[in-house]
Amino acid sequence: MTPRSTADSRASLDVSIVVPVYNEQESVAKLYAQIAEVMDERAAAGDAYEVLFISDGSWDDTVGALRECTAGDPRVTVIELMRNFGQTAATAAGFDHARGKVIVPMDGDLQNDPADIPRLVAKLDENGDAPGKWDIVSGWRKERQDKLLSRRFPSIIANRLIKKLTWTTEIHDFGCSMKAYRRKVLEDVTIYGEMHRFLPAICKWRGARITEMVVNHRAREFGASKYGLKRTFKVLLDLLTVKFLGDYLTKPIYFFGKLAAGTFAVAFASLFVALIQKFGWLTEHNSPVMLNDNIFVLFAMMTFLMGVIFLMMGVLSELMVRIYHESQNRPPYKVRDVFTAATPTNGDTPGQHSTPRMTDAA
Repeated sequence: MTPRSTADSRASLDVSIVVPVYNEQESVAKLYAQIAEVMDERAAAGDAYEVLFISDGSWDDTVGALRECTAGDPRVTVIELMRNFGQTAATAAGFDHARGKVIVPMDGDLQNDPADIPRLVAKLDENGDAPGKWDIVSGWRKERQDKLLSRRFPSIIANRLIKKLTWTTEIHDFGCSMKAYRRKVLEDVTIYGEMHRFLPAICKWRGARITEMVVNHRAREFGASKYGLKRTFKVLLDLLTVKFLGDYLTKPIYFFGKLAAGTFAVAFASLFVALIQKFGWLTEHNSPVMLNDNIFVLFAMMTFLMGVIFLMMGVLSELMVRIYHESQNRPPYKVRDVFTAATPTNGDTPGQHSTPRMTDAA
């Protein structure tokens, strides 16, 4: 990789490549060389880029290997986290430090192919079937080079479940780290836990246009995978969180209201059964059961109180959501662009038009 001047490295960048790594000392030098080979061709065409390696608390010599192989290159930044926070946190750290108009995260184990980076970035500007350019291009490891039982089979189940619950039908492979994001769709998104895999769904709920592209997936050359079946439970819990945030973030009382309605229905149904049994119906030997001895009355009282609690939780959640948005001055919407009569039309910006703004005089 040919170093650029310091002034050039501080200029506006086209692409930021974010690579979280954890104990990958054998892989990082080779990965750096491959990224350099691919991206230098784009740099020769005038596209400025940077590479950010985030060491997620590596206890081997990953950081030392990175410093050695990237020495003297101002386009590379090595970020060392104080401990192992997880892939999502490391990815978020890379996003926070990235300066490119397009951000491309990828794994640091050499299984993602850097040759796919220019293809992902180029596809962002394809119109496709959507009215405008894409905001996210997600990689699809169609020919995945991993173990069937421990990696591929759980991934197939998880992908189908995530697709169904989040309505993100455009994506087959949520676990593929290699994606291309326009910077604007990530600016106000915060991720925790294992939520990096749900980023396309979160962004889609805020209006991002998403497509998918098949990428090359290679067999691991060094070391062993840091992930296994034990992560599945965490992913399922995060999926519940993402589902709730996607459907009820601005109106949580709808969620708790549905739960309350269900419990109220059960309560009144139980009370109805108790009243019927008082007259000897639906009982053994048709003998009446007094209300004070009927278990259905107690069950009706319990479920009714649960319904009241759900309603109270909904009201409190509404107050918390309002505090959340108003304290950050964060609106419950996301603007793609603003057009006025003074805005010149530009063929390079799909969907741009000139519409006179209404004034008081009108």
